[in-house]
Amino acid sequence: MDASTADRLIESTRELLWERGYTGTSPKAIQLRAGAGQGSMYHHFSGKADLAQAAIRRTADEMRAKAEAQFAAPGPALDRVTAYLRRERDVLKGCPIGGLTQDPEIMADPALREPVEQTLAWLRGRLAEVLQEGRAAGELSESLEPGATAATIVATLQGGYVLARAAGSPEPFDRAVDGVLGLLAAHSTSVQS
Repeated sequence: MDASTADRLIESTRELLWERGYTGTSPKAIQLRAGAGQGSMYHHFSGKADLAQAAIRRTADEMRAKAEAQFAAPGPALDRVTAYLRRERDVLKGCPIGGLTQDPEIMADPALREPVEQTLAWLRGRLAEVLQEGRAAGELSESLEPGATAATIVATLQGGYVLARAAGSPEPFDRAVDGVLGLLAAHSTSVQS
């Protein structure tokens, strides 16, 4: 019962939650995908909810780390936001965190909902900080409201995932990103050539 078994169980749960949702993710399916027995699962975790919470937290931590890599990079704020918005994503699978909000069982359980809620709040807050940095550096106009704009960016991304999945094509997501970048560009103070 080593750490690698626990890791395989968490990774398998992450995959299954994204593919099937909480209800469709049975302990047996987790064990089969992880190549672990029932005893191993219950040695490391108290049950499905405990394992799901560990999986959601790992997904949230990973999502934050990927976003932070773009937000903390050198360069103008708009370039950093653009890098975040244009980074490679598996659009047709949806957002691994935002998609969990569609799962009634996860949203009904405060312990499972908490990392989802915290991650989306962190994303809005971190985007607002980057936009504020752009304003302070004179890169973005004072008329841009960082908090509201950050909320708009996150809502656009999440809606873009939904539209792409409905269309069976990443094109609606890409157009949504183009649209939000166009709105941000209108607040840029750099001279357009």
